[in-house]
Amino acid sequence: MAEEIRSIPAGANLADISDDIVSASKKLNIDWKRIFFIVLGLVFFFTFYFMSDLPDAVDPAGKHFPLPAQGRMAIGLFLMAATWWIFEVMPIGATAIAIGFFQVVFMIRPADAALKDFFDPSVWFIFGSVVMGLAFAHSGLTKRMAYKMLGVVGENTNFILLGTFLIVAGMTLLMAHTAVAAAMFPLLMAINSLYSESDKPTRFGKGLFIGMAWTAGAGSVITFLGSARAVAGAGMFKKFTGGTEIGFFELTWYMLPLGALMVFLVWLIVIFCFKPEKARIDGLRERVAGLARDLGPMNSKEIFVLVMVTVVLGLFMLKSFSPIPFFKDMDRACIMLVPVLAFFLARTLGVEEMESIPWNILLLFGGAMSIGYCLYDTKAAEWMAVSWVTWFQTAPWLVFVLAIAFLVLCLTNFIMNVAAIAIALPISLVIATYLGVAPHVIFFASLATAGMPFNLLIGAAPNAIAYESKQFTTAEFFLYGCIPSFVLMTLLALFCYFIWPLMGMPVLLK
Repeated sequence: MAEEIRSIPAGANLADISDDIVSASKKLNIDWKRIFFIVLGLVFFFTFYFMSDLPDAVDPAGKHFPLPAQGRMAIGLFLMAATWWIFEVMPIGATAIAIGFFQVVFMIRPADAALKDFFDPSVWFIFGSVVMGLAFAHSGLTKRMAYKMLGVVGENTNFILLGTFLIVAGMTLLMAHTAVAAAMFPLLMAINSLYSESDKPTRFGKGLFIGMAWTAGAGSVITFLGSARAVAGAGMFKKFTGGTEIGFFELTWYMLPLGALMVFLVWLIVIFCFKPEKARIDGLRERVAGLARDLGPMNSKEIFVLVMVTVVLGLFMLKSFSPIPFFKDMDRACIMLVPVLAFFLARTLGVEEMESIPWNILLLFGGAMSIGYCLYDTKAAEWMAVSWVTWFQTAPWLVFVLAIAFLVLCLTNFIMNVAAIAIALPISLVIATYLGVAPHVIFFASLATAGMPFNLLIGAAPNAIAYESKQFTTAEFFLYGCIPSFVLMTLLALFCYFIWPLMGMPVLLK
């Protein structure tokens, strides 16, 4: 500071210097909105931190459930994290780190509990699925599959939309829906450019990209490979139900008919709401044929990726059906790490791909697991659940299940779906025991709505990726998203009451 004072020229006008300082300060771009939500999140946390003890929750049988001080602080931490996640006051991964940090500093949970959740096996499973998606894109398999699809569906715009949605949903059976959306986006831009040379939005463009986001969500609920939420939810389900595990093929058995039907209904909604201006895209078949020829024959990397996918599916099958303890007891995260190591050992992927892994998203998953377990371990989830159960004491079981599913649907539109399922599942499983509802129907109904945030861009990464097309506004996405959301809830009622029980799912406790 002394050096700066000595550098002022002798005889300088102090008024001019003052004006320069004021002018420079005005040029500072202060994001007051961001500061407001940072402070708001802290206000939520410290309000619960300094709050006096809250009244006990009382269940319908008259049993009292006190809320410990750590549980009260856990609720405040959840509200702070939700605020920071929703309004993105800093990278979502950094907010996840704050979840672990606050738990340790304010002694909500010890460090070995709060921080080890970031390396939960579910997070490693998610890591493996992301790397598998990178292998698909880097090897060229994604392009080959897309070109094959376009060559089959031809030039009819409605069938192009259907074919696009089917390939997107199909790819989510094997890789994370975020990776699918990222891989398909440039190809969809090319298709849209063949439809219209103008940069202005078209009904076809709106339907193409909005439908891509919606079907990525619908397809991702079918297998564990399509998303993080299923793995995180299954891990928490196992812990909260005393060791009951949701198998790989059990998940697909129940979710395949729901997901497939939603993909088809999304297509009908899109061609109704965004009827293409033109019935055909002339020249598309020839363009795709040329691009496919440029790819040449399948290379060794593509073959190796397909082999590893087969190996992973085989290991999951052995885990589900083999009587051999080695396979039956193998953790699903360990199975997903098999192709990860193989891809790098075989140099299918290199250091560049390792550096492109979205670590910000992986940290988010760890933070979501941490806050979910925090609510559970501190009895906050139990207290909140029992406080809420009085609203459903006389409700039919189907109303209760749909209410939980709708709660998750609302949450997942505002925060990342893995966070929504991690927050809502512990609470809903506690409530279910009081109403005699089997935990399985709670899990699958919640998982379905967690995977299909049709209204807001922040609900899922494919939504945000689709928005980059500049074909639709956020208001359009929100308003049109109400239609598939309503369809989903109606369809879910049908599945919970009729279809899933016929398929063998327990819906009521005996």
